[in-house]
Amino acid sequence: MPAAQLQTTPPPVTDWRAQELLLMHEVMRLVGRSLAPELVFKEMLHLMSELLGLNRGRIVLADSPAAGDASGPATPRTASIRHAYGLTRAEIARGRYAWGEGMTGCVLATGQPVIVQDIDREPQFLFRAVSREHLPPETVAFLALPIEVNGRPIGVLACHRIRSRQRHLNDDLALLRVLATLAGQLLQLHQLVDEKTSGLQRHNALLAQQLETKTTRYGLVGSSPALLRALTELEQVSQATVSVLLLGESGTGKELFARAVHLASGRRDQPFIKVNCAAIPESLFESELFGHERGAFTGASGARPGWFEQADGGTIFLDEIGELPLAMQSKLLRTLQEGTLVRLGGRREVQVNVRLVAATHRDLSADVQAGRFRQDLYYRLNVIPIRLPSLRERRDDIPALTLHFLNRANQAHERNVNLAPEALQMLTLHDWPGNIRELGNLIERLVLLSDQTVVNEAALKRFLQQDGKEAPDHANAPRPAPPAVPTAALVRDYISVGSHSSDALQQALQAHGGNQSRAAQSLGLTVRQYSYRLRKAGLR
Repeated sequence: MPAAQLQTTPPPVTDWRAQELLLMHEVMRLVGRSLAPELVFKEMLHLMSELLGLNRGRIVLADSPAAGDASGPATPRTASIRHAYGLTRAEIARGRYAWGEGMTGCVLATGQPVIVQDIDREPQFLFRAVSREHLPPETVAFLALPIEVNGRPIGVLACHRIRSRQRHLNDDLALLRVLATLAGQLLQLHQLVDEKTSGLQRHNALLAQQLETKTTRYGLVGSSPALLRALTELEQVSQATVSVLLLGESGTGKELFARAVHLASGRRDQPFIKVNCAAIPESLFESELFGHERGAFTGASGARPGWFEQADGGTIFLDEIGELPLAMQSKLLRTLQEGTLVRLGGRREVQVNVRLVAATHRDLSADVQAGRFRQDLYYRLNVIPIRLPSLRERRDDIPALTLHFLNRANQAHERNVNLAPEALQMLTLHDWPGNIRELGNLIERLVLLSDQTVVNEAALKRFLQQDGKEAPDHANAPRPAPPAVPTAALVRDYISVGSHSSDALQQALQAHGGNQSRAAQSLGLTVRQYSYRLRKAGLR
């Protein structure tokens, strides 16, 4: 074909303005999704290379002073490559500059941009991060612009640029100025958020510490009049040696009160032994409380001191003492009166010096009338009765208790769940038939299962309804006055042995995966009552 007929196709013309707009659109879209500088900077440097040919982009930021550096202002300041695109890890690691060192250090020291038209002709160009042999053979330019926060240079946005390009240098500089400004603003915003978050965390920690200090005594959280009244009674008798009987509904914190009696007394440095009478099988009561000698029964291969001996010099807490069998009640009375005990299978008396704190949710006076509890033991225990208030009578303590349980559950499960004000108000209006134990269990479940950092009223209502209870309809309803509940009303009625059919017992056990404690609770029974009914019905 004759040369005159040859036609050359011109190279495609790049729409640089469209490329710039695409870059800015993508960067701002990412900023709208996340304020994390590392995510935004990585994509920004990538787009600079892919869309505009500004290669090997890097963001150099000032290094923090070494911890404990006491050399003062004379210590040379340095900056390192923190974000880059098109550089290897080794090249990034080499990219560290002192103030005034090389082109990057010059920008840091003066706060002015640097334009190197040909890096081969610039004697101060260091080739520190990328050696010359790893760059294109043609003329390479280097652009470096300051990143400022509060008017001070704290970093540099820099890149390489092939000089023979179909794009004006001024266009590249104009875009890089915009990106450097955006980088500075993003770093400043991130710094402000970090400072604000750290300040709030310190403030919250201080408030929590103050709240714990002001509202916690002996581990008991709260400052309501009902709680303070019970604590006053407790402290008045703390130095005495007589028995203390704690009365009240289940879940009111009897163990914590018993420990408070111990801590407020002169026995605080001696043992504190807690025994749940409802959890001990009837055949093991004597061995558990008073110990046994070797050979006292099958399997007794050695002597063992009981709980009373282990508590010698200190305090023993018998929870649910109303579940104590009649035969054991007489032996307990003898130990309390004489300060001695005889181990199961033993012949010698053992001296013990123990203070007894007992607790029950039952009406022991009614049990005495019904012949289920010894009258003489009842009078021995009832020397100092202290009635523990229900949570309904301590509504002012619910916010402090909630914060206490939230802090404990968040730390235990490494979560950060909090309650909105209207949700906290809902908790203060709830009836809490399970008292403090129910509140603590609810907060722990909420921390584990909530998918929100701040739980609002609607989310909390769903958690309350999971318990089969209706949450208050109006969070702003007037707060009801604490009911004046007589002691007898706080006690469960005695339940006869035939109160539940074998089918009901078995269905409860199946519904709770074989867990007798939960099955018993669902039927309103103690573990011992439930276990006894299972045996009587021939079920296992």
